[in-house]
Amino acid sequence: MRARTWLAASAVLLTAGCAAEATPVEVPAGEPRAVEVSAASSGGACRLLDFAVIAKHTGGRFDVAAAMDKGDTHTCVVRAERAVLPELTLTVTDTSIDTSTFTLDVLPRGAKKVTKLGKIAYRHTLPKTAKSGPAAEVGWLAGEGRLATLRWTSPRGTATAEADKAAGKLVNLAKVIDTRQL
Repeated sequence: MRARTWLAASAVLLTAGCAAEATPVEVPAGEPRAVEVSAASSGGACRLLDFAVIAKHTGGRFDVAAAMDKGDTHTCVVRAERAVLPELTLTVTDTSIDTSTFTLDVLPRGAKKVTKLGKIAYRHTLPKTAKSGPAAEVGWLAGEGRLATLRWTSPRGTATAEADKAAGKLVNLAKVIDTRQL
């Protein structure tokens, strides 16, 4: 009798699990989350830049970066996703020039010298072009045999005075860029 009870109970338990499966309930998909990617993830000279550091020193908000390496030259261009300009370009090139050669061959006419940046440095404002407003540029000879340039190209219609202010901000940004990490 005990065996029959055991068999009957087992049969009931086994058949209970054979009932039709419940219909799955669809859960609405969540909103896609934007993931912030750093400029460094683009490689090249972008490894020396960070969007938050750029914003802190220049006030410019960028979220897209592209890099290119050609020989001993490493370049990074950063922009805002929905705007072509302003644009910030960092170029770093291995070099063997000294400060006197920098002064003779690299220093643009009319540029202002910058102190406490590399071995020797300058800041310069370039005139507007047909496609862009004026540009601000900072160039320096870094201590580890590298020539670096930061250029801020402004949108059309930007006043030259604004580009001059941007050049001062680029100097502050340049002082935190460590070209040895390239």
